Amino acid sequence: MTIEEILSMTGGIGLFLYGMTVMSTGLKNAAGDRLRVILEKVTGNRVMSVMIGILVTILIQSSSATDAVGVIMGANIGTTVTAQITAFNLTAFAPLILFIGAVLALFGKKPILRHIGSVILGFGMLFVGVGMIKAAIGSLADEPAFVALLSALDHPAAAVLFGVGFTALLQSSSSSTVIFQAFAMQGLLSYHQCVYLVIGAAIGSVTPNLLASLTADRNGKRTAILNLIFNLLRAALLITVINIFPAVLRGIQSLSPNDIGRQIANTHTLFAVFAVLVMLPFSDKIVALAMLILPPLPSEKRAMESRRLIYLNNAERMVPAVALRQAMLEVNRMGLLARDNLSDALKYFFNPTDAELRQKIVETEETIDYLNHAIEDKLVELRSLQLSDRDVFRLSRMVLVVANFERIGDHAENIMEFADRMREEKAVISEKALGELRAMGDAVLETIDVSRRVYEGERFELLPQAEALEQKVDDMQAQYMQNHVERLMGDTCDPLGGVIFTDMCTDLERCSDQGINIATALIDHRGQ
Repeated sequence: MTIEEILSMTGGIGLFLYGMTVMSTGLKNAAGDRLRVILEKVTGNRVMSVMIGILVTILIQSSSATDAVGVIMGANIGTTVTAQITAFNLTAFAPLILFIGAVLALFGKKPILRHIGSVILGFGMLFVGVGMIKAAIGSLADEPAFVALLSALDHPAAAVLFGVGFTALLQSSSSSTVIFQAFAMQGLLSYHQCVYLVIGAAIGSVTPNLLASLTADRNGKRTAILNLIFNLLRAALLITVINIFPAVLRGIQSLSPNDIGRQIANTHTLFAVFAVLVMLPFSDKIVALAMLILPPLPSEKRAMESRRLIYLNNAERMVPAVALRQAMLEVNRMGLLARDNLSDALKYFFNPTDAELRQKIVETEETIDYLNHAIEDKLVELRSLQLSDRDVFRLSRMVLVVANFERIGDHAENIMEFADRMREEKAVISEKALGELRAMGDAVLETIDVSRRVYEGERFELLPQAEALEQKVDDMQAQYMQNHVERLMGDTCDPLGGVIFTDMCTDLERCSDQGINIATALIDHRGQ
């Protein structure tokens, strides 16, 4: 094989991989945040999770983006689409595809047209790359060393291991399968060799997840473990089936006689679908095995226990008055979590070396976000009950209160991030400024405490106290910002520390605003 042929083949592989990246980026941009929203909605349903996993992986050509066992299974089906596409011999049309994609990507007036252009452009690159690979590998049949390597792949175990390693190197099972497919179409690999190479490629596809999990949290590590377990079990299942029932492979070949490229693509797809159908009913067991390998920490157990509705599970079956009371209890529970997380965030701000406290803040914020969505969904369901006008009003106000508690949680997260930034970038805030932030933080917590008492107990006699506290926080912000300007003018303020100081004042003042919103939420029904 000449240098030119080696360069042509490596260039073809590079163009193929880049084409997939361009194509998937265009699809992701066209889809926008809708993919994330869809994933959030369906991961609780195993069958829907599989379907979404297929869709998402077709779009982004990467199973690394998924995070639930059902979606992981669907992703393994989605990755087979590339081989199905490249089984069509569209190399001759690649220049036209490239031209159309380039025109849309460069000159499209609307973003959606430019994104579609990127998809078409990547699609064309993919076929040009495959064509370069096919053109370059023809002479490999005359290379003794390469022939010896292929002979070693006659052994199923060697083929599986090679598929694992080659895919781990490329970090894409779609890419490695298409390359195996190209070699087979040039007569360099047999169908049976490719069968085991494809099985190995599925195992190797977990490499990006495993590498990413090294810096991920424990849930990220479990996702990688789930993916690895599924693909190892899938490999064992498929090897067992094709050895016990060799007629399976003959049946797949008979679907596309004399077209080895299509045979490999069909094998890839049918294997993935079969494995999911067999293993989906046992997905809970796979999750349990992952949890056994990486058991949850006590803090994770607490988080899992808190991320559920306590009072509203069956509220739609309750008498309306009881359902409203249960909803109020759930909202109050969320409010206490938000208030305490703000308090913890302030403690962390003044002691940003407490890693355990930081983790608690992160976990509590995730719980608040969960409760925000779960409570809102339940409140919508409660609208179907026979409610009085007064109860409808109270229900609508609960939605407002939940939103305000969620924003307090967001501000707590911001404060935690300010502390991280100060620590990482060694920002300095003067002792006087820190004292001002402590005073303002205490006043904000007091405002929220009184506001919660007004709302939870309908103690409207405390409303003037809440309003006075909120005004006190506003006055503090104005005075402290003036003090900050004077420190800047006196050149006694660290620039980054000054930015964080002003951001802290703003977030704290907004928390006070959220508190007074909560206190006045039911004001229209005072005395009724």
